[in-house]
Amino acid sequence: MANIPVGTRNEEKLVVTSDVAIDFMGVEGARVLSTPNMILGLEKTARNLLVRLLDPGYDSVGTNVNVSHLAATPMGMTVTFRTEVTSVEDRRVNFKVEAFDAQDQIAEGTHQRAIVNVERFVAKMREKIQHARTA
Repeated sequence: MANIPVGTRNEEKLVVTSDVAIDFMGVEGARVLSTPNMILGLEKTARNLLVRLLDPGYDSVGTNVNVSHLAATPMGMTVTFRTEVTSVEDRRVNFKVEAFDAQDQIAEGTHQRAIVNVERFVAKMREKIQHARTA
């Protein structure tokens, strides 16, 4: 399937814009990177690391996220997402994940992804959709 060395790392950046900031507080100065978008950034950074290492026809899906959101990041600041492979167990790849802005560590935790054969995964989803339509 693929050689995924423990210790392999990836880093990606994101500028906090209105697309990824919360807006429910109703105060413009309180708009910060939302927790769901922070988790998305961590997951994408892990997925993008794996895509480079996997054989054609394979990808990964998230199976577990255990992350603490430690600090708020206001709009306009850049967030750096970091992932590191900590273990590989058959099709499961475990990561240490963390994120930083210019002042603080804003997230830390773990993430797990499962390697999937894309063709088989799509076939299962089509079957599930068909079953739901007939239920």
